[in-house]
Amino acid sequence: MKRLVLPLLLLALLTNCQNNSDKKKEINKTVEVKVEQNDSLTTATITTKQTVNGEVSEEIQVIKGSREEVMNQVNQITQAAESKSSTPEVERQMVKKIQFKLAPKSGSTAEGIVTMTEEKGSVTFEATLTGLSDGTHAIHIHEKADCASEDGKSTGGHWNPTFENHGAWGSDTGFHRGDIGNFEVNSGEGTVTFTTDLWCIGCEDPVKNIMGKAVIVHQGEDDLVSQPSGAAGVRVSCAGIIY
Repeated sequence: MKRLVLPLLLLALLTNCQNNSDKKKEINKTVEVKVEQNDSLTTATITTKQTVNGEVSEEIQVIKGSREEVMNQVNQITQAAESKSSTPEVERQMVKKIQFKLAPKSGSTAEGIVTMTEEKGSVTFEATLTGLSDGTHAIHIHEKADCASEDGKSTGGHWNPTFENHGAWGSDTGFHRGDIGNFEVNSGEGTVTFTTDLWCIGCEDPVKNIMGKAVIVHQGEDDLVSQPSGAAGVRVSCAGIIY
């Protein structure tokens, strides 16, 4: 039986409010969703932890069914967790976090872990990669969360919702929203850290929402000039940005 472990979603709701006696009430809530798929069955384990003035409570729910059915219920539960804290008396800060694995493509051994965290209007992208040749490699966000093909080309081209030229991030001559750029690998290992306010995790703005896209690592270096891809070579690692 083929087992696929899908990304981990962390939705942290941090709230502070005053009660009727003006005593500060500190609430820390985390909703952790882990999804596993075995053939046609999807299972989601939802762990809700809440700390109120130092007292901890925990609730675990397990949902099984088709991927669509499970994801709909997961969305309802995470949205309900947000709405319970959305009262006029509560000042709320929300943190969203997704984590997923990069899988080898094109006969490579390149793999890794990617973590994306949204907080205070910005998304931080962090990746740790292994199995790459030493030197400079390109990493991009591509338009479709489909890593089915062995060469990674099922993800399509660079994510470019603003229809600009390819280039270095922030370039006056244009850049794709998926143009993260290059990183260095030494002794087979590399790391990437990148923060932007031009992305969001699961928002309703199609120009910013990175959900449903893919992370692609290339064998070569992005020359930041060639159109539309930067001539970075074969796609050696892939992951869909989904939950």
